Amino acid sequence: MQLSVIILTYNEALNLSTCLASLKSLDADIFIVDSGSSDQTVEIAKQANCQVFYNPFENQAKQLNWALENLPIKTPWIMRLDADERITPELAEELKQVLPQTPEEITGYQVKRRVFFMGRWIRHGGYYPTWLLRVWRTGIGNCEQRWMDEHIVLSKGKVANLKHDIIDENHKGLNFWTDKHNRYADREVKDMLGSIVDGKDDLLKVSQHSQVTQRRWVKTNLYVRSPLFVRAFIYFLLRYFIGLGFLDGKEGMIFHFLQGFWYRFLVDAKIYEMRFKN
Repeated sequence: MQLSVIILTYNEALNLSTCLASLKSLDADIFIVDSGSSDQTVEIAKQANCQVFYNPFENQAKQLNWALENLPIKTPWIMRLDADERITPELAEELKQVLPQTPEEITGYQVKRRVFFMGRWIRHGGYYPTWLLRVWRTGIGNCEQRWMDEHIVLSKGKVANLKHDIIDENHKGLNFWTDKHNRYADREVKDMLGSIVDGKDDLLKVSQHSQVTQRRWVKTNLYVRSPLFVRAFIYFLLRYFIGLGFLDGKEGMIFHFLQGFWYRFLVDAKIYEMRFKN
């Protein structure tokens, strides 16, 4: 057995079965770290022979690092997967073939994330391919301490790319999506204000160049320093028109507007409110 998969959960009964079904052919150790689900999440995990652990939730980064420090992982490789994600059959086969033959200097693998929204694959607006470091050697990776948009940072080695995709498709509907992004906005405010104050960013200190580090540099050095509200308009225009987001149809129009403008505008409104109160 080469791989352990870590999945963080909270009320993921609508998504978890699909996620776990995609992992069946891997013969992997699957660890569920739950933070107090009140639905059938834990029962679904146990029925699928997952190892289930509980830890109170503060943010994704701390929860994932708790998992890395406390789970009884015995495999040489670890994969992080969200409960609303699934791996393609092609990626499962690739992992089984590639991991046992990986050269020692390769300590992590990036995969492409394919996002679906209202049943439609969001291909444009810079959303595909999005490369994420999701597989790494045990003991080499830790999650950077951020409230949002957290990524794994490797202590050594090189990163390679896998050919096939992870699919991100949440089945909880639009009300959940907007509520979730409202909560995300609160966390984003903490990160954005923190980056202005202390200027620290663990991801930008690593030597491995990647799409993630490039986007983080742009966000830290350009977006965060741009005027409130104006930056949300500019970002949406770049993404929807220059980035051809309009080619994603009606579902894409909803997604790019909500995620690329409404959410960004909401973050700025919360920052404005915070400054006004102070």
